[in-house]
Amino acid sequence: MTGTATSSDRGEGERLWFLGTLAIIKVPGEASDGRFALIEFLFPRDTSPPLHTHPQDESYIVLEGQLTVQAGGQRFELAPGAAAVVPMGVAHTFRVDSNTARVLVLSTPAGLEEMVRDGSVPAIAPTLPPSGTPRPTPEELERIFRAHGQVNIGPPLGPDG
Repeated sequence: MTGTATSSDRGEGERLWFLGTLAIIKVPGEASDGRFALIEFLFPRDTSPPLHTHPQDESYIVLEGQLTVQAGGQRFELAPGAAAVVPMGVAHTFRVDSNTARVLVLSTPAGLEEMVRDGSVPAIAPTLPPSGTPRPTPEELERIFRAHGQVNIGPPLGPDG
């Protein structure tokens, strides 16, 4: 089976407001027959998900800003142009150490983009979401994580963590 080539220009893609961030699905899993998905995130300062695992490798490529990635017993300080990969099943989190950070996240295989879709609302502008943007309740979020194989096992990285 031969696929169809696709492209995504700057600013293009499926724009979603996901838990206080802007997520732009640049390459959905459908475009790669599920082999990978590519999501561009705009994160505000101190964004940090809980320490978690999921059934995808997750690669980070920092375009703008500063990111600290904690994965297993390793910690990486990432500046623009830096990259890190966390293999599936390795407990990890990250923290945004700049005012904002723009980061490409590669999900291998695809799947993270489906979790983002399930926890998002459409973004009407390519910006961080305004205050009051709807978010899933903690119970809904736990159901979304569980449905996509994400297991939360610890706290996020605090500002001093």
